[in-house]
Amino acid sequence: MVVIGGGIIGLSSALYLQRSGHKVTVIDKGNFTDNCSYGNLGYVCPSHFIPLAAPGIVWQGIKWMFNSRSPFYVQPSLNVSLIDWGLKFMRSATQKNVESAATPLKNIAVFSQDEYKQWEKIEGFDMAFEQKGMLEIFKTGKVAQHAAHTVKTGKQLGLDVELLNAEGLQALEPQTKINALGAINFKCDAHLYPDKLMASLKNYLPKQGVELIHGEVTGFEKANGKITKVLCGSNAYDADEVIVATGSWSREVAAMLDTKIPLMPGRGYSFTLENPEYKLNHPAILTEGRVAITPFENGKKMRYGGTMEVVGTKAPPRYHRVEGIIDAIKDFLPEFKIDMPSQDKIWFGYRPTSADGLPYIGRIKKYKNVTVATGHSMLGLSLGAGTGKLVSELINGQTPGVDLKAFEVERFNF
Repeated sequence: MVVIGGGIIGLSSALYLQRSGHKVTVIDKGNFTDNCSYGNLGYVCPSHFIPLAAPGIVWQGIKWMFNSRSPFYVQPSLNVSLIDWGLKFMRSATQKNVESAATPLKNIAVFSQDEYKQWEKIEGFDMAFEQKGMLEIFKTGKVAQHAAHTVKTGKQLGLDVELLNAEGLQALEPQTKINALGAINFKCDAHLYPDKLMASLKNYLPKQGVELIHGEVTGFEKANGKITKVLCGSNAYDADEVIVATGSWSREVAAMLDTKIPLMPGRGYSFTLENPEYKLNHPAILTEGRVAITPFENGKKMRYGGTMEVVGTKAPPRYHRVEGIIDAIKDFLPEFKIDMPSQDKIWFGYRPTSADGLPYIGRIKKYKNVTVATGHSMLGLSLGAGTGKLVSELINGQTPGVDLKAFEVERFNF
């Protein structure tokens, strides 16, 4: 069988499919080195049960469009796919969507976290997994009220979470001053080092017989309601099953399979400081600034990231948007003296953003042997292990470990 896409979703799917007895080939157009699975913040986070498409995000996004340093931006365009996605996103940004998404997102996140814990047991597998929780730090009364509601909902969902005042927050991070009213402490969350995770997968899978191929899929051979071959340059690969895990390029690949998926790339930026002078003990989100921070390897590295730019994958990077990340850091953490990194030190990547903030996981209608796993937005790494397991369960005819109703691939086509 052929997995298209060599990010965390594709390689996780390959791992579980190989373990269940399948011969697996993975094709990746970026040579398994250039995807969103590397530069992210490494969160494995049941805390993220509120989807991106939530009340207020559309109006906030319109206001932020006129600020070059803002954390959320949609590049205006007459592109038909963007317009279609945008209309569906606006219709999805409701309280009803938030409420209906909470349990599915929590369930798949917990399922995925449990799978990552099993990966720790693989011999020679190193991903620097730590369960230290995650702090959502806030500094305004409006967000404090929202935080109290989020904590209540989190507890109703069965998560280990508490609300901290400024003193409680400062006690967890005594080494630096924090400008904040308090924080949500999601004790249920964990994190890992994405670079180590992906290196371990690329090292482990070939040793288990998985073939990793660098190339871009250009088409498919089809017969009797199935895909028979995956075309890649001058090569054609036999395919009893096809898994589409191509991230922000999934809309185009799905179109070759006569399937429509509302999805747009959401570009994010990050930079990593080695042996930093300024550190946090816990992963943290600076809520009003929409900035995420993760200490890796006991603080030997600090990664800072943020922004969501809904743009085409060929749009040139706007490195000045990193200035907004640095502004937020200085606002919340006044003792952190961090300069604008040079362009060669800034990573950027494209998150596959669905039209309602939930991933697309499941079979498509047109071809009986095609499974799609994409659209995870900012949760790709968090849900990576779990999604791979679910893909394997679907293909092997097993009952999925998580109810996939909310993640149906063609849910917008009714």
